[in-house]
Order: sequence, then C-alpha cells, then structure tokens
Amino acid sequence: MDALLSVDEAARRLGGLSKFTVHAWLSKGKIRRVKIGTRTMIRQSEIDRVIAEGDGGKSPGRPRPEPHNDDCG
Repeated sequence: MDALLSVDEAARRLGGLSKFTVHAWLSKGKIRRVKIGTRTMIRQSEIDRVIAEGDGGKSPGRPRPEPHNDDCG
C-alpha cells in the first residue's frame, strides 16, 4: 500500500518545492490528490511518477522580454 503524504511532505520529497507550488500543481492536475476528510494527501507513487516524468529541465519558466533592436534603419 502506498504511503500518503501531506502537501508539506510531498513538497520536501519533490526537492524542497514550496507548498504553494504543490497546491498549484494539484489545481492544474499535474499531481493527483487523495482527500481524507478535509485533508489533501498525495500518494508516494504520485510523487515518484512526477519525478520520473520530470520535464527534462525544459520548463519555460518566466517569460523573457523580447530583445529589441534600436537600429531601425
């Protein structure tokens, strides 16, 4: 049987992410949750899946401003 982790524990096991990031991933469906009463729990296998899938370090991150060329002519 899978261990159930709190959001804080899941964040630590995901490399020290903030719990706010984990909540955002839950909202986006990147991580599936298990509700126990009012508590949100995450299966260890779900954490393992996210780690295994990863994004290859290709996360888009914040949008960067386009460099503009002052040479107009």
